[in-house]
Amino acid sequence: MVESGARRGPQGGIRRIIPPMKIYILDAFHPAGVDYAAKHFETVRWDDPRVNNWHEDADAVMVRMKPVVAADIARAKKVRIICKQGVGYDTVDVVAAKKHGIIVCRTPGVNSDAVAEMALALGLAAGRRVAEFDRRIRAGEDVARPKFLAVETRGKTVGVVGVGNIGSRIARIWASAFSARVLGYDPYVAKLECKKVETLEELLRESDLVTLHVPLNDETRHMIGAREIALMKKSAVLVNTCRGGVVDEAALYAAMKTGHLFGAGLDVWDVEPPPKDHPLLTLPNVIATPHVAGNTFETQERSALRVAQQAVDFLQGKPPLPENRVA
Repeated sequence: MVESGARRGPQGGIRRIIPPMKIYILDAFHPAGVDYAAKHFETVRWDDPRVNNWHEDADAVMVRMKPVVAADIARAKKVRIICKQGVGYDTVDVVAAKKHGIIVCRTPGVNSDAVAEMALALGLAAGRRVAEFDRRIRAGEDVARPKFLAVETRGKTVGVVGVGNIGSRIARIWASAFSARVLGYDPYVAKLECKKVETLEELLRESDLVTLHVPLNDETRHMIGAREIALMKKSAVLVNTCRGGVVDEAALYAAMKTGHLFGAGLDVWDVEPPPKDHPLLTLPNVIATPHVAGNTFETQERSALRVAQQAVDFLQGKPPLPENRVA
């Protein structure tokens, strides 16, 4: 009698049938990524009820924003790789993945131009009070121009915290388009295109605009707190397009409420989306966006395809590139 999951081979021997490998897509992806994965392996989408069974059945997982926590990873019986769309990977428990021998990949560089553009837009909009003026006009207010002055950025000092794929792009934009003096702080990059400073404190003291581009981890959580904000110029603008936890939001609100800092552009938050009664949302000089810096048509297509390629390549026996691995 032939056992279940096996069949007789051409010579009469028993050949075990290997079940097809499966890729589970845990949340909504651009069709380019979904189609690519489906061409190569059986794929279970986020809108398929079977997706809740990924712990039992998935060989590879594609994920955007859905958290994959330690309990998920402990239950994963077959998963060999988790492919995370985007640069940040704080929604995936990397420590647990390593413990269980699961590879975690991300897609660095794919959304760098889009995030750099958004960081630039937020910096300019906060400095020129664009959102505030828009709100006042829509409310029918008479804006007395002499009382509502803004700040220019051309020729000013811009501080870039974290000079990787995104940080290096925004540094080049500020320097080339606005003749800015650009300072960079990144202890993990030996040589920068801009002037490298050795301490965060030096960058904060000298900069007219500070833009943040670091991952969120134990080292960077609340790296911009009350002490750091106090070092910044009263006329400075703060931009955060990396992760909300990098900035102590309570400290930022306390400082801005007293008039310290000219403005802030925030695309990321401790809790996303931020609650309607978030104190920072009550300040007219805070520009708020809902974590959409990398959310362009072009980026979503490129990054979804990259995630799918990583999953497919791995299941076909090709190891991920070292620069894409975080575990």
